[in-house]
Formats: sequence, structure tokens, C-alpha cells
Amino acid sequence: MCVAGKLAVCLTVAGGFLAGANMVCAQGMVRQNAGPASHASTGTQIAMQPGTPPAGVDDRALDPAFAGVTGAMPPSSSVNDSPPVLGEDAARQEAWALTLAFRREVPVAVSVSSAYKAAWVALARQQLEQAGYVLDRPQVLVVVDRNPKVQRLCLILAIPGSADWQVIGSTKVSTGTTGRQYYYITPTGVFPNSATRLGYRALGTKNENGIMGNGTTGMRVWDFGWQWAEKGWLPSRDKVQIRLEMHATDPVYLEQRLGRTASEGCIRIPSSLNVFIDRHGLLDTEYEQRATVDRRFAALLRKDRVASPIAGLLVVVVDTTGLVIPPATAAFKNEGTPHRQKPSVG
Repeated sequence: MCVAGKLAVCLTVAGGFLAGANMVCAQGMVRQNAGPASHASTGTQIAMQPGTPPAGVDDRALDPAFAGVTGAMPPSSSVNDSPPVLGEDAARQEAWALTLAFRREVPVAVSVSSAYKAAWVALARQQLEQAGYVLDRPQVLVVVDRNPKVQRLCLILAIPGSADWQVIGSTKVSTGTTGRQYYYITPTGVFPNSATRLGYRALGTKNENGIMGNGTTGMRVWDFGWQWAEKGWLPSRDKVQIRLEMHATDPVYLEQRLGRTASEGCIRIPSSLNVFIDRHGLLDTEYEQRATVDRRFAALLRKDRVASPIAGLLVVVVDTTGLVIPPATAAFKNEGTPHRQKPSVG
């Protein structure tokens, strides 16, 4: 749950959390008249990303006191822009290792049918193509299905040039709902965890109803910047720009409700999945590079992380509404055996 005007940026510094000021989530900040801007990324060639921060808004100035010696962001030429590039076989083996880890570390995992896997892969490919993204290395995509009857997240290994993308794991989530004022419909599209924005960690504070909107202290909050979203409470579905985030939710009162639309526009995920993505750095390709020259990013990343060589930076939101797919109760049964790799020799 996101609470308008009450969220603070929390940066981890020297193993602790440093609270910044006035960063709010999807429905907490709304811009009516903001235009798109270009975006540059590493490991993924990008043509144009709609809904990036409006003109005059520079997220890089969130906390200049922790931006190195000079207080300014380092030039892009000083950042290593070469993430690991695995061959297809090695990438699949790493994905299988992550699958086994997912089963151990994410107790709320649910299985994926072949029908939904095919639908999510096809829609994710479509979103990437429409947004002008060209994957140039095997990497993990976080695919979210906002279909009100589905509400699922799936970690998928995307392999350029291959039709056989590989499922790593899946959980229930909650995206934006309709019928409630100031609740926005989570937009579809491709959203990078770009190093032009600095995310934060939850403080674990409770709102007036005793709810921890971003989960317990230390839960990661991924910030995807300004994005166009529909007003879910209006029949006209007018659009405004909201601050889109992905985060955990209250583990006692709200996590058990995941699997239905409920948020004000953000993507709510289980706490165990939050830790899994955070610990394995699955969205931190750019953050890892920036952390070598900017201690704000180094402070935010987990000290015990083991970054996967197939980590990426993209969340892809799709919608299977209207597709001819078996009913959810049948579709989510595991219809096949996991993708297994031949044991390596030597």
C-alpha cells in the first residue's frame, strides 16, 4: 500500500538506514502535464521510453551529499558499462540454479502453466518491441500480469534469438484497482530500474490504520519514475502521470490478499520475493555499475547480495485480459517438468 505524501526516502549507509525527504509512491505524486524523455541503459539498447521524468525534474539530485567527493553524478564514461554476457547454455544453467533457490527462498511461490508461460512471453516480447527495447544478452525479466483475474508476477529468463524463454518462478501480486478515488490502473509497458533514479528502502512505519504500506523495515522499493496511468475511478479513464513503484506490503494484513487488484497504482509483491530479487540483484544491472563510483548506490545495495550474471533491469507489465487461456484455476497447475540442464562435464 502506498500513502500519499507520507513516504520518505530511506538510504542504507554503513549498514544502517538514512531517511531522506519527501519521496512518494505511485498515487502520492501525480503530474498532469509531463512529456516523455529519452533514456539510456546498459545491457539493453533503448530507443525511447515513454513516461520518463518530466522536463525540469532531475531525480539524480535526490541526495547530492552522498554522490561522491564532488557531490555530483559521475560522467557515464567513468562507469563500467559491460555487464556479464553468458552464452545460452550457461544462462540456462544459471536460471535453473535460480529456480532451485526460488523454491527454497520464496515459500509463497506458485506454479505456471504452459499456456500462461506462452502468453506472458508473447506479450512481453510485444511490449519490448513496441517500446524499442532490444535485448543484447540473456537476462531476467520481471513480467507482471495486471489482468484482474490473474494478478501474477513471473521471473523469466529472456534469451535473444531464442523462442524458448525459461520460467524461474512466480508469485501472486496486486496491481492498481478501479472504483476507488485516487486509485490508478497500473500501466502496461517496459519499466527499467534505471540508475538515473535512486530507489530506497522501507522505514517500516505504519499509517493511521496501522498498516506498513511498503512492508517491514529494509524492504526494497524499486522506483520506475513518472508513468502515464488511467484514473481507475473515472469512466472516462483520463490519464495522468504517477510515480510507479514496486514494493512489499504489510506482511500481516495485506500480504495474504495478494492475487487481487488492490493497490493505488504500484506493484505489491510478497516480502520473500522482495528479498529474493534484492539479494540476487535481479533488477540491479545499472545499480551495480553505478555503485562502483557513487556510494549512494553502494549504500542501497545489500551487503550480502550475490548478484546473478543474468540479472537485468526491466519490469514488463502485460495484460492477458481478453486472451483465450484456460480458466485460472486450471491454468496455474504445473503442466510440465521444469527446464533441466544436462550436467556439465569436467
